[in-house]
Amino acid sequence: MPLIRSWIDSANTPETDFPLNNLPCGVFSLGVGGKRCGMAIGDHIVDLHDAEEAGVIDFDGTLQTGAWNAFMALGPAEWVRLRSEVTAFLAEGSATRGRIENHVVDMANATLHLPFNVTEYTDFYASKNHALNVGTMFRGPENALPPNWLSIPIGYNGRASSVVVSGTDVTRPNGQLKGPDDDLPRFGPSARFDLELELGAVVGTPSSGMVSVAEA
Repeated sequence: MPLIRSWIDSANTPETDFPLNNLPCGVFSLGVGGKRCGMAIGDHIVDLHDAEEAGVIDFDGTLQTGAWNAFMALGPAEWVRLRSEVTAFLAEGSATRGRIENHVVDMANATLHLPFNVTEYTDFYASKNHALNVGTMFRGPENALPPNWLSIPIGYNGRASSVVVSGTDVTRPNGQLKGPDDDLPRFGPSARFDLELELGAVVGTPSSGMVSVAEA
């Protein structure tokens, strides 16, 4: 897809992660005030909270909640409408630039937060190496992978409190450890970490059974 040019110069540079073709949704705060929904564009953020409050856009107040949960529940048609409207405002030569210009802030002055209120999530046990490492600890190397693992990765309810913003310090776990030559377990910090790369996907709308890739 060719680059869509914006009147925000930083969105047109080859090294930017946030050209007008890619308007990621997030939550941020400034020095004062609470959390607000926004979209990144170049090295700036479109303050959607202020834009909706000023009547520039209208999504039933869902962009003034400090999280994207309520907006996402509106469904795909509204997701597309928001992205289309913001793209039109920010496009190079836009006749409506003046309506949104006062609601664009410098990303350097913003603090980023989690975009959603995460109450629970389904974690799919999809990394084979990670599954082997953990399974070996639980069941030994001969039975490390459950019989159905190669057919369909196992899903389980994850710990929502572990979903944090990038850069958050990770607390080293403490627990009971028992070495091969120890008579009794001891309490202490974990000796090693096993890391797994995760890819998250937000379904957005309330659960209604099976969801196809096209609907997600």
